[in-house]
Amino acid sequence: MTDDDFSPTWADDDRPRIPRVAGEREALTAYLEYYRATVEMKCRGVTREQARTRAMPPSTLSLHGMVRHLAGVERWWFQQNFERRDVPFLFITTDNPNLDFDPPSDADFETDLEAWRAECAVSREIVAAHGLGVTARPLDWYEDIDLRWLVLRIITEYAQHCGHLDLLREGIDGRVGA
Repeated sequence: MTDDDFSPTWADDDRPRIPRVAGEREALTAYLEYYRATVEMKCRGVTREQARTRAMPPSTLSLHGMVRHLAGVERWWFQQNFERRDVPFLFITTDNPNLDFDPPSDADFETDLEAWRAECAVSREIVAAHGLGVTARPLDWYEDIDLRWLVLRIITEYAQHCGHLDLLREGIDGRVGA
């Protein structure tokens, strides 16, 4: 086993390698891409029913809800807050602010997974278009953030939720690790 063999239980682990020596932008984006790829890996090969399974009671989290939430996080922070784009919320409403975590019965997992991928693609474009020191003031905040802070914030969001995804996937079919 080498230092890159994080989980022997995931033979199909195709996540990008995080460079051990890198510049600031390369290191930040590598970690973010690693976590995004972890979401892909944890969702790979599950059925619609498995994706909706609340596998860790009493928690109501599911793979499907986590994907919807992360899609909304990408849009909220990069588009709505950092670039102040006038785009609607993806999966929440004023009547149901938890609609991302609690997909309606007619929500399609593959469609929502594609929506998350599309949001990630837009976020990548935004990060590539700005220097890490470029600042913005998030909605309803009284202080600025820079892109560096935002990327770190999103990395922490993914790190937390990838832990949730790991437990959910283990509860669904026993696959663990990474």
